[in-house]
Amino acid sequence: MAGSSSRNASPFRDPEDDDSAIISTRGLEAFGRKVTTTAGHLMGPITDPSSSAHYQNAMSDLHRQLRRPNIQRSVFSLARTSPTDLVRSKLSTSEIQYRALSYLPDELLNNIPDDDNAYSLFQGFQATLPENSPDGKRHRRRTSRGRKLIEDGKSESDTPPTLAKLQKDQATLNHQLEMMSIRKNMASSEIREIDNKIANLNGMRKIVLERLAGLEQEEALLEHDILDVENRLEEAQEQLAEAEALAQTKTAEESGEAEDSAMDASFMSESIYEKLPSANTTPTRTKRHKTIRRKSMPILHEHFEPGSNIRELQAHTDMITALDFDVPFGTMVTSALDDTVRVWDMSAGRCIGFLEGHTASVRTLQVEDNIVATGSMDATVRLWDLSKARYEPQSNRINKETDEDEDPLAFGSPDDEQVLPSPGSMVDCPLFTLEAHVDEITALHFTGDTLISGSADKTLRQWDLVKGRCVQTLDVMWAAAQASATIGSNEGAWRQTNRLPDASADFVGAVQVFDAALACGTADGMVRLWDLRSGQVHRSLVGHTGPVTCLQFDDVHLVTGSLDRSIRIWDLRTGAIHDAYAYDSPITSMMFDSRRIVAAAGEDVAKVYDKTDGRHWDCGAGVEENSKAAIVERVRIKDGYLTEGRRDGVVGIWTC
Repeated sequence: MAGSSSRNASPFRDPEDDDSAIISTRGLEAFGRKVTTTAGHLMGPITDPSSSAHYQNAMSDLHRQLRRPNIQRSVFSLARTSPTDLVRSKLSTSEIQYRALSYLPDELLNNIPDDDNAYSLFQGFQATLPENSPDGKRHRRRTSRGRKLIEDGKSESDTPPTLAKLQKDQATLNHQLEMMSIRKNMASSEIREIDNKIANLNGMRKIVLERLAGLEQEEALLEHDILDVENRLEEAQEQLAEAEALAQTKTAEESGEAEDSAMDASFMSESIYEKLPSANTTPTRTKRHKTIRRKSMPILHEHFEPGSNIRELQAHTDMITALDFDVPFGTMVTSALDDTVRVWDMSAGRCIGFLEGHTASVRTLQVEDNIVATGSMDATVRLWDLSKARYEPQSNRINKETDEDEDPLAFGSPDDEQVLPSPGSMVDCPLFTLEAHVDEITALHFTGDTLISGSADKTLRQWDLVKGRCVQTLDVMWAAAQASATIGSNEGAWRQTNRLPDASADFVGAVQVFDAALACGTADGMVRLWDLRSGQVHRSLVGHTGPVTCLQFDDVHLVTGSLDRSIRIWDLRTGAIHDAYAYDSPITSMMFDSRRIVAAAGEDVAKVYDKTDGRHWDCGAGVEENSKAAIVERVRIKDGYLTEGRRDGVVGIWTC
């Protein structure tokens, strides 16, 4: 009976007594006490034989209760229920919010950061949830127009809405409006957060750019040190060769073979004896020349926004007539009407020497590696080798204590612009002078061993740079007359346009040569394509109505600029115009790289045309309001590195 009564007092109800077989709270407590007691008997010392029997009776009773299917299902259901569901089944939403706030520590509540947001965290969470219709089955997206259509579609037999329903609709719409305001506020907060992240990234980008500027500066100095070591190595090798020659001569004299040694000396290198100090010369040795050309390609300008100013140089005191450079942050050569030709180190922003020799202003020039060709109003073309310049680049290393305000776009300090070049720094640079024209040189271009020059004497001349002499003369007027006789009056002796050419324009405005192909633009607006092998005009491109002042071609297209205020792009395969666009003023200079076409069009800015996206924009000092920049006369661009020369002698360097 005792066992029967203990089984009836089991914490689990009999399924026959209760079909739901739900575990009650008291049953759970009794079950917990029994399990605790059982565990205590199990772990405790076995001193009483009755305790073992009690443990076995308890376990058998527990097994019998657990074998019931309803009990098993209830336990499994309780195990699958999450704690959140258990709490929600016992507590309301408002009670959960109250208990969550009541259990927050006072320190955390006191240190809540101030915010301009007028909405609470729970309101923001509520605004992120989808808005459901009253039946809770579909998303509610009703506009005023949609509600009006639904109301109009109701039949007249429908009962009018009651006051309570209208008030409920009003409350629902007001709630939606409040949630919409909360969403707008959340979106605005996200935008401000993104702006802060962008500002932080821009700060990091600036730091990395300054690091890149320092690396490129160190790279330039390292290249200079390498070249210095190479020159010293050559000097050491020459000294070693001289010492060996002296040792051989001394050995021959001591052995009594002076006559034989004199005979053998005729077979030795004459350069060795030329380097020996003579009785009339001092034993001092001339310092070796250092190459100033950059071996590596700077990439700093590629990481700045297009239109960023790198530096401005007061290069001359009069209008810039020509300029060119080899590589970005490399060497630049400029000429002006002040009759000077200056060489610049663009990394330091300082003049490193003057190219002296012309007796008049230089009208055109080209820089290719270390070689510079200049054409002057004195009717001569001169070539210079900048690798023979005596130039020591400044060691403008970044010092965080003294150079905090240094411009990271350029390596040198702005004060370096006033530093005068060392005297005689370019005295060994002249190579030779080409003299054949009888009037000023207005255009030139060279590639490899071939140079083409155009002059106001209405001729083009081809020069062999190895021998330094003219090998062919092309008469433009004769070519025009031949074309008139061949094709009739389409071109005429000087293009029958019923008007005189512009007297102020250069007869030969621009030339470019590649292998045996030559393109030439003249004052009659014609662009002639010559074959240097035959000396004949292969094709004439008709389109410009004014003198052609600049041109450049690649494998497919030829781009020309003219005083008729237009730039035209020609298809070299067909000879037809591929594209054209006009400006407000005459085009005086033009050049393009792989992506952009830049032009000087009588304004205080350089006109830029992006070929990839067809966008036109301005680059230069004149972009700023109330700018007093002078008119841009000459432009050059390479790899997005733009230089522009103005009428007041200022040269601006920009990223493009």
